[in-house]
Amino acid sequence: MHVRNMQIARALALAVLATGLAACGGNRASQNVQYVEEPVTQLYSRGADQLDRRRWMDAIASFEEVERQHPYSSWARRAMLMEAYAHYQANQYDESIEDAQRFLSLHPGNESAPYAYYLIAICHFERILDVGRDQATTERALQALQDVVRRYPESAYARDARLKLDMVYDQLAGKEMAVGRFYLQRDQHLAAINRFRIVVENPNYQRTTHVPEALHRLVEAYLSTGMTEEAQRMAAILGYNYPGDVWYQRTYALMQGAGIDTVPPEEAERRGWLSRTVGRLF
Repeated sequence: MHVRNMQIARALALAVLATGLAACGGNRASQNVQYVEEPVTQLYSRGADQLDRRRWMDAIASFEEVERQHPYSSWARRAMLMEAYAHYQANQYDESIEDAQRFLSLHPGNESAPYAYYLIAICHFERILDVGRDQATTERALQALQDVVRRYPESAYARDARLKLDMVYDQLAGKEMAVGRFYLQRDQHLAAINRFRIVVENPNYQRTTHVPEALHRLVEAYLSTGMTEEAQRMAAILGYNYPGDVWYQRTYALMQGAGIDTVPPEEAERRGWLSRTVGRLF
């Protein structure tokens, strides 16, 4: 996934290289280094060549020098965005985000603004931690990706952002599942039920891989609290939507072991069980 993200970001960055931009950029000179005055095209071409050679830090220095020596040229604005791209390639995500945000603050209406927003989102996306840890970065990735889709819904950036949003939702749903299992293992059934219901009822999470297990865990929790009808309802929803899934097989065995009949789909529909759970799947 990381390789694909890098390929996408690089392709989009090369498109920025070819884009004619029209106003001044910022000025962030490297410190403690002496530079000789050079033509802007020479400086910029050197930075582009260093990008091709994957010499990210050298490229950053060259693009910074474009800004320092030629702050009012159209090349300075291009250089600002190329700095963000080079920082991204060097896995310096905070610096990349800073560069992209600086570009947006100075040139919010520029035609390359969609790429800047996309790069910010990618930097957050690639730092998503494992599901067992704090999800603050995941939330930031979610917000940044949604921002790309909202601002530029017809762009190539939005199309890729939508694919990554599904991955982010799967991550967040996985976090709810991890917390729910934690409560379930400690017989805190009501707390567990609340977590599993979030996965089942949130329309964004209903597209994730966690829904079948969430339904099964709800059956477990409801049986443990004596809420037999609710357990039957969750089992019916699971069987209706995922009849061949391994989680339904476990649910069926669990219900049989508890001496409780599973309710067939037609009876579940007659009782209104299948229509009471809102969302895309149900």
